[in-house]
Amino acid sequence: MTIIAACGLLLLTGCSEANRASSNLSQESDNFNVVRKVTVIDAITNDVMFQMSGRMSINIDNDDKQLEIVVENGKDKYQKHIIGLSDNVSYVVEDIEVPNVSKYKYEINYNPKMWVPAKLKNID
Repeated sequence: MTIIAACGLLLLTGCSEANRASSNLSQESDNFNVVRKVTVIDAITNDVMFQMSGRMSINIDNDDKQLEIVVENGKDKYQKHIIGLSDNVSYVVEDIEVPNVSKYKYEINYNPKMWVPAKLKNID
């Protein structure tokens, strides 16, 4: 009986440690202390549509079906990027460690194949 109780206690402790670690990592990311990489993928063509890396806070707005990314790009300066999500668009967020990364640097890479050229029309 004591073995079962000990195993149960270990399982509960493991869950709370994982939850605590997840919460701590989320807080560090929201404070721009973690370098992350976001990759947005078109599931129909299997093409990478968008990639972004740097110190960023990420929020998923399920009501508006969008991924909201805030980057700190200077002392007390922030920029927000919004990526629309759909049934065929998914994303991956990786926490990465890159030595000697500037606190205010971030990078965005677009896949040029994903952009359709637009023709502008003047209306008088």
